[in-house]
Amino acid sequence: MIEVENLHKSFGDAKVLKGISTSFEQGKTNLIIGQSGSGKTVFLKCLLGLIEYTHGSISYDQEKFDGLTDAKKRILRSKIGMVFQGSALFDSMTILENVMFPLSMFTNQSESEMQDRADIVLKRVNLLDVHSKMPSEASGGMQKRVAIARAIVNNPKYLFCDEPNSGLDPKTAIVIDNLIHEITKEYGIVTVINSHDMNSVMEIGEKIIFLKDGEKAWEGSKETIFRTDNEAVSSFVYSSNLFKKVREMYLKG
Repeated sequence: MIEVENLHKSFGDAKVLKGISTSFEQGKTNLIIGQSGSGKTVFLKCLLGLIEYTHGSISYDQEKFDGLTDAKKRILRSKIGMVFQGSALFDSMTILENVMFPLSMFTNQSESEMQDRADIVLKRVNLLDVHSKMPSEASGGMQKRVAIARAIVNNPKYLFCDEPNSGLDPKTAIVIDNLIHEITKEYGIVTVINSHDMNSVMEIGEKIIFLKDGEKAWEGSKETIFRTDNEAVSSFVYSSNLFKKVREMYLKG
């Protein structure tokens, strides 16, 4: 579990995060949603330890990040998988080499051991006979699956995804959503997804944190988001006429 308590982050006089408290549970897909400028990206970077927060605390399995030694922080980072918005594959590496990269950073495995592990996770994301291909030879959906394979190759306890459906067509986006959800359950991972995609929210949103102007404006699940009378959530969720109709149908039973 990841626990966040009274988290603040300022850049100079600009307050970006304003006292966020929440938790992200193991084996669940936890989504952070909100409009552009709501603080989602800064929040995610704080969770990852990429930027220092101004005040508050973040705990990984009851260990506060601030209290960890450099050695323990390195161990923690070896337990984190990350799927970046643009996949962030290394263009000069083959798909196999991309997936093996975290193993070469955080383990002492032999080349054959790393290849075997990479082969297992590539099969898990339904990619066969692609090992020698370059990222430029792969479609957007395939690149995203490679990114997921790379993120789970180290058997992480925590998986972070930044806009994993960005740039994908709706059908492929659903495939990626379901894949992330399945892997979360199978591996028992704490999965945190930064998203603005309401389709993802309704597909896999087991826990949803809605940010507005740097504050947690609402917290719930995909089952409860249609019932909320929170004005900030409603204006975001029902900006689409389609979801307005879905809500009407949902409330009618």
